Parts: sequence; C-alpha cells; structure tokens
Amino acid sequence: MENHVNRVVLVGTGSVGSSYAYSMVNQGITEELVLIDMNLEKAKGEVMDLNHGQLFYETPTSVWHGDYDDCQYADIVCITAGVSQSNEETRLSAVEKNIAIVQSIISDVMASGFNGIFLISTNPVDIVTHAAWKFSGLPKERVIGSGTTLDTARYLHMLSEYFTVDLKSIHGYIIGEHGDSQVAALSNVSIGGQNAIDLVNSSEEYHLNDLEDIAMKTRDIADIVIEKKGSTYYGIGAGLARITKAILKNEHAILPISALLDGDYGFHDIHAGVPTIVNRQGGQRIIEIPLSEEEKEKLAASINLLKGTVTPLLEKT
Repeated sequence: MENHVNRVVLVGTGSVGSSYAYSMVNQGITEELVLIDMNLEKAKGEVMDLNHGQLFYETPTSVWHGDYDDCQYADIVCITAGVSQSNEETRLSAVEKNIAIVQSIISDVMASGFNGIFLISTNPVDIVTHAAWKFSGLPKERVIGSGTTLDTARYLHMLSEYFTVDLKSIHGYIIGEHGDSQVAALSNVSIGGQNAIDLVNSSEEYHLNDLEDIAMKTRDIADIVIEKKGSTYYGIGAGLARITKAILKNEHAILPISALLDGDYGFHDIHAGVPTIVNRQGGQRIIEIPLSEEEKEKLAASINLLKGTVTPLLEKT
C-alpha cells in the first residue's frame, strides 16, 4: 500500500461536483482526481480552473478530465450527476430520472473493471444509493451515500451557536432520510460529554423548545439557502470530501452516511443516514446509538417512507 496512488473519479461537474473537486484539491486528499461529465467542455473548464490554483495548494493533485476507462484503477467513484426537480414535474418523476441516470453511470463504471467504492450524492440520496447498490452488485460496504452528513453538520453548527461552544466539542447526529422525515437524535447529543437534555434541564438559560426549533430549522434550512442563492453546494462538497478522506486515510471515522440497514435499528434492505464506521472498506459497520421511544418511532416512519418510495421504483428497472 506504500506505493499506492489514490485515484478518485468524479462523475458530474455541476455545482456540487465542482465544490467537491475544489475541496479535494484544496485539502490534498487524493493524488489523482479525474472529472467526467456529459458536457465535456464543462469538465475541461473545471480542470483548467482547478489546476490554475495548484501553486497555492499545500499538496499537489494531478487533475484531468477523463472517461469511464479511468475508473478501472479508481479507489472511489463519486457520483453527483443528476437532475433537479422542476416546477412542472413531481418529485417522483425526478427520482425516476435520477435513478435512470445513475443506473447508466454504474453500468459504464463497472464495465471498466472498477472494483472500488461508490460514493453517491445524487438526490434523493438514500433512494439513489440503494438503487446504485442493487445495480452495481458490489458488497454493501462499498456503495454508500452522503446520507445525513450535511444535515448533521448544519445541526451541530446551530447547536454550537446556541450553546456558544465550539462545534467540535458537540457530538450528535441527524439520522434517517436526507429529507423532510429526518430525525434529530437529541437524546444522544452531548456537549463536552454532558447530555444536552440534562444540560438544558439544569439551566435557566436554555430551553428544550429552543432545541426542538433548531431541529426544525435544520430540516428546513436548505430551502432558505436555495431561496437566497439558488442552490446549496459548498456544504455538501465539503461533506463528500470528508467522507472521501475517511476512506482513503483509513480513518475508521464515524460519520452519518447513507448505509445499508441489514437488521440495524430493526430494518432491512434499505439505505438511510446512520452513524457508520468509514475506512478503506467503505462503510464498514453501522453504529446503533441509543434512541428515545419517540425518536425510534420517528426513525421508523422515516425508514418506512424511504422503503415505500424505493421498492416500486426498483420493480420498474
């Protein structure tokens, strides 16, 4: 492994993909980064722009635009390609389009002889990741999605502002769907090792209603950002880079990625955002955190929503 050169292939150079690529080269996470896009000129332009910053990156990254043959020796293929839901179509039709797009990409990648890890960001990420795993035929550890990584980062950021504590001293997760049914696992949040609910109950400064409001705002914040600037991409780009780093550096980091539930939390055959050990194997093992009865019910509702959506879609493919 000492002489191994890490290669990451990015499929999709839209706002999310290009933000991911910038985070990757700025942090020097991989030795090689290959950009693939149906719009070849867009991919070429992104490569040129990224390379023009090489002088300022701490660690140089070899960046080029390529094709699916470059996936043969890739460690990770990150898929951000997809369409956004328009005002003229239903959410379901957008889901069907993105599953079809990802199915085509998976087919082309696997034809190259790829034997690495798929990292999916195309929305709805839990459903698309589950479909990608089915299409790829790879072990469950090697097809993962961004899950609730971004939701968790948003949640911890807002909690850090509320408690006036550095966000790296706060631990907690958003779990379930990356979407409206997501669950803030408040009973598991800790501030410097102290349970957040206990902290609130022992203080006159903080209130449980405020924490519930923060969970609601976490769920809805993307809509606010989209209203102000059109779309969100820096946060998810950085989150994808974080997951990639955990894989390539074999960190055994616990991140709330979209992983296959195979009896975990009492559910089977569905991907959802849950704390998972991430290393060179991909999503090695799911961590089951303790939940309150109310949180268990909310998670069940979230998982059942995902299963109810993905099952009929996969029957069509």
